[in-house]
Amino acid sequence: MPLFEVETTSHIMIACVDDEAKARGFASENYPGEEVVRVSHRPRDVWVISKNLLGLRDKTDPCVKARDCLSQAKGDKLHAVRLYMQQTGADLDGARKVIESNMAMGW
Repeated sequence: MPLFEVETTSHIMIACVDDEAKARGFASENYPGEEVVRVSHRPRDVWVISKNLLGLRDKTDPCVKARDCLSQAKGDKLHAVRLYMQQTGADLDGARKVIESNMAMGW
């Protein structure tokens, strides 16, 4: 089944649906108060997140630490960012990117 990238006023989501109409329906059903800004058919059946584009260039895997911080923070993003900064020495922007990317992956 094809993947569609659906951008709303506040979210970017990936929907595994048959066509663009169903992708728009998916967005409307899950985020009814948001306007669909863009729908793009993904050329492949996989979604890739580039760690380099997110600024994750360390030799260690930041995901393990980020997931640990999210777990300790019980999913509270701001608390998880603070924990990540405290435990790794990362700056605010770097910590935010790591935590948000792991939240998007469903930590």
